[in-house]
Amino acid sequence: MIDNSVNIESEYQAQSLASGVEGRFLVVLGAAESGIGAAILGKQKGYTVFVSDGGKIKDNYKKELVDKGIAFEEGQHSIEKILMADEVMKSPGIPEKNELVKNIRAKGIPVISEIELAYRFKGDSKIIAITGSNGKSTTTTLIHHMCITGGLDCALVGNIGYSFAKQVAEAPKRWYVAEISSFQLDDIKTFRPDVAVLLNITEDHLDRYEYKFENYINSKFRIIENQQPDDYFIYCEDDEVIMQHLKNISLLTNPMPFSMKHEVINGAFILNNEMVIKASTERISMSIYDFALKGKHNQYNTMAAGLAGVAVGIRKEKIREAIITAKGLEHRMEGVAVVRGVSYINDSKATNVNSTWFALYSMEQPVILILGGLDKGNDYSILYEFLDKIKAIVCLGVDNEKIHKAFENRVPFITDTHSAKEAVKTCYKLAEKGDAVLLSPACASFDLFKNYEDRGRQFKEAVKEL
Repeated sequence: MIDNSVNIESEYQAQSLASGVEGRFLVVLGAAESGIGAAILGKQKGYTVFVSDGGKIKDNYKKELVDKGIAFEEGQHSIEKILMADEVMKSPGIPEKNELVKNIRAKGIPVISEIELAYRFKGDSKIIAITGSNGKSTTTTLIHHMCITGGLDCALVGNIGYSFAKQVAEAPKRWYVAEISSFQLDDIKTFRPDVAVLLNITEDHLDRYEYKFENYINSKFRIIENQQPDDYFIYCEDDEVIMQHLKNISLLTNPMPFSMKHEVINGAFILNNEMVIKASTERISMSIYDFALKGKHNQYNTMAAGLAGVAVGIRKEKIREAIITAKGLEHRMEGVAVVRGVSYINDSKATNVNSTWFALYSMEQPVILILGGLDKGNDYSILYEFLDKIKAIVCLGVDNEKIHKAFENRVPFITDTHSAKEAVKTCYKLAEKGDAVLLSPACASFDLFKNYEDRGRQFKEAVKEL
């Protein structure tokens, strides 16, 4: 459906001869959070904007487009009109193999991401950008909490669910704390964070990268490609993939590594259960037992956040306060309830096997593991080192054959379920006092649920009904 509240062709023809941004024709592909944000910012800054979505646009997003006088279509793509664009903002969920994207590329029309558009108009504001295969949302949220605690005027934006471009357009801030995915980095040109954080790199989304791990690695490292000597690069020195790649590139930025394996000269480390941050003339130390976010994976996230706090000049007492008062994310190692001595933990955000690895790594109780969903080419063998922790696997998915093959004769018990309620009831029967029931599926949720949030909430509701 095309909304004719704005005649895109006549508006484009009237403005196409204008110089600079004014009148340049920006096509936005995809009308979800990032697309709507880009459209609003583009319209505000003088672009002629047309939004095209092959599916149905949600009513709240459609209302925003109508209210702003932005032309759009849904349920189709008007190819001829789209190929008139001076520039295309492609939503991160649209892959390169999409036929329309191929046509846009073939015509030589520049394609950018929402974060690139937002960067152009951020003014003098500064950016802390966080990427990695696992832990992005937790670390981004902690850094934002640290910035607020430290008195910075900042906003939480990006892949965490809030449009960076819309924030710039409607409520600009002095600082932006942005969770950045590899898909968003794929289409940057000039995007340059003042502080870049790279947590880890493990195999994920390889279907978007020609099944070549190196392509995915290169995408993650684009977060620092435009950085300059005054910027900071925070990274995990324990990550073999990161360290191997660093051997092949020259860093222009200030490195701030973090590690649990050894002391670092300028960065952060944990030794004898004590976190130490040494950066420039600043030194902070605090016990890991004071961390609000528990688990070894969160010790890495906390070191990264602490370094970001130091890099932007937050006082060390405020950094400590933020680490002590932080709250965990919903669906990420979220304690739901203890029922008859059994802990129920919601880690529905674990949509790849590496996330499940981190979850099991942090567990100290025997585990009834709820695993399964839409498989993304998982290699479950990396979980074998935790077999002594796993008492049973309760599969939650349409097709569980791959999980059965991976774990048969390796765990005492495997069974299939096809709803959150059935999975929880099965775990209730299997678990004994002192055990933990862990929903950490290692898979996408789209076979049985709307998304991982829906999966996590259904799990929590089922636990409450026990």
